[in-house]
Order: sequence, then structure tokens, then C-alpha cells
Amino acid sequence: MTQREATATTVDFGAPDKFGAHVFRVEIPVGRNEPVLIVEDYGYRGHEAGVPRDEQRVVLTRRIWSAIADVARREFNDRLKAAKATTGRWHSGTNLVDRLLGKELCVLAWAAETANDEQLAVIGSRWAALRPEERWWLFAMTVAEAGMPDDTQRGWRRALFSALSDGEKPARGRRRRRPVEDDLFRLPLFREAE
Repeated sequence: MTQREATATTVDFGAPDKFGAHVFRVEIPVGRNEPVLIVEDYGYRGHEAGVPRDEQRVVLTRRIWSAIADVARREFNDRLKAAKATTGRWHSGTNLVDRLLGKELCVLAWAAETANDEQLAVIGSRWAALRPEERWWLFAMTVAEAGMPDDTQRGWRRALFSALSDGEKPARGRRRRRPVEDDLFRLPLFREAE
């Protein structure tokens, strides 16, 4: 895919620019005191399968949203740049987010929804240290049990808060990266006998 094709096919944060796609919507009201909503929109295919058109996943106070928005924007834009797709920015109104990035955003939002200012910094850095696949797994586990707005402090939602808020924020500019792992099939267990 060329840069031009990637630019023409996505909007906001990697969301497909086509009708009926499964995306997440981040509703950011103009009013500074109104909450921010994160909604999973299943698109037209979800409705046909008997699934509701969309489900509200989390409601955040503006203070919480302001604390996590930049962390998410930086992480998502780094990944979009690597994929040669157009980067995004948060704006008032409806922000569309790619389905997988939206799952990751929910994990961050669920962990942060009841945090204080000190914990928010730790949550942001610990969330950024997770791999995308780990975030997707955490989303799946959480949404199966406690994925609705009223489920704050239940099951995996509580576990996410505890896991990501426990610790100290690394020194500024020292974001710890995980080491690159060798491909599973190149490990000694799968080598042919010599």
C-alpha cells in the first residue's frame, strides 16, 4: 500500500473510511465539564448478526481523559506512521479509532477511570510498555465480564487498575522498551537435528 492509498482509506486514528466498518468512536464534547464517551461501533455487520449497533464501553471525566489522551495519541501515531498511514489528533466531536486501537484505548481508559493524578502518570507509562497483543487480550478478558460503563470496579476492570497503577513512573525520557523476541520457530526447540 502506498502512502497515498493509506491516506485515502483511513480517517482520524486509522479508522477505515468506509460505511459500516467496525470502529470505536471517542465522543469529546465541546463543554469542558462534560464527560468523554468511548463507544464500540460494530458497523452494519454487527446489526445483521443480532448484535446491537454499538455499545458504550466507558465514560470518563474530562480530567481523566485529559491525562490519558496524549499518551494514547503518541502511541497510536507512532504505530500509524510505521504503517505509513495518516496520523490523527483528538478534536471536539466524534473521533474515529481503528477497531484494534480502540480496544487498546479501552484498556487504558478502564485502568485510569478511578485513578488520582499520581496514579495516572504511572498507568500511562505502564500501558505504553505493553505490547498491542497484550492490550487486545486484556480487552477481551475485561469486556467478557465487565465491559459496560456501569461495571467500574468489577472483575478485570479492578484488576487493570491495580496492575497498571502499581509502581513508579519511569524517569522522563527513559521509556523502557521490551527486548525483541526471536521468532518462535527459530528457537532451539524447533531446530532440525544437525
